[in-house]
Amino acid sequence: MKAMILAAGLGTRLRPLTDDRPKALVEVAGRTMLEIALTRLRDFGIQEVIVNVHHFADLVIVYLKAKNDFGMRIEISREDTLLDTGGGLKKAAWFFLEDSNLIDEPFVLHNVDVVSTIDLRRMVQFHTEHQALATLAVQDRETSRYLLFDEHLQLCGRRAGRDGDAELVRPSPRTEALAFSGIHVISPRLLEMMGEKAAFSIISTYLRLAAQGERILAFRADEYYWRDLGKPESVERAALDIEQKRC
Repeated sequence: MKAMILAAGLGTRLRPLTDDRPKALVEVAGRTMLEIALTRLRDFGIQEVIVNVHHFADLVIVYLKAKNDFGMRIEISREDTLLDTGGGLKKAAWFFLEDSNLIDEPFVLHNVDVVSTIDLRRMVQFHTEHQALATLAVQDRETSRYLLFDEHLQLCGRRAGRDGDAELVRPSPRTEALAFSGIHVISPRLLEMMGEKAAFSIISTYLRLAAQGERILAFRADEYYWRDLGKPESVERAALDIEQKRC
């Protein structure tokens, strides 16, 4: 099984921590975000990972070389201009299509700036059993952007905040607004369905495909620890949680 870590962002919300380094190399309790993400994937059994880079890209490359790629096969997808989550995955699609023996095996897409205990094995099992095109780890918590799911956990829209107008792409009498965690399990056949160009959000792709009847499903991860590392105070909180063995 393979994975991609999304690490190309500018880390604007993390300043001043990202004034001289990419967010992937910001440390949390003595370990970089990139090391935390890679170690989690490696513990799950993943040995092949592609990482997209842009901001201070060379620092990431030098860092991985100094760490001997953490004993993994790590490829770099360099973005001269930021491609967002969808464009970044589309550029790296070759990595998941290079081995015909793995063409039907799902892969993990993981933001570098999240830390969690979400059970990837259970998530992959859920994805496979439900024959999903993509499975998104979600939680019932506050967020500025919600994804909307029907009673069968199928994606049917999105909404900005608690009081924003719902954008529905599939009719549903009832929807539940859930917060996305930045962790996906994806079937490789999605890669050939990504008709969007240049920089685009993968959420836009998911909504388009959901409108066409594809199975974009929610994996409920409410029972697991999760924290976004997008702000300095969040990094401090996560470091304390790690030290106290909460994650």
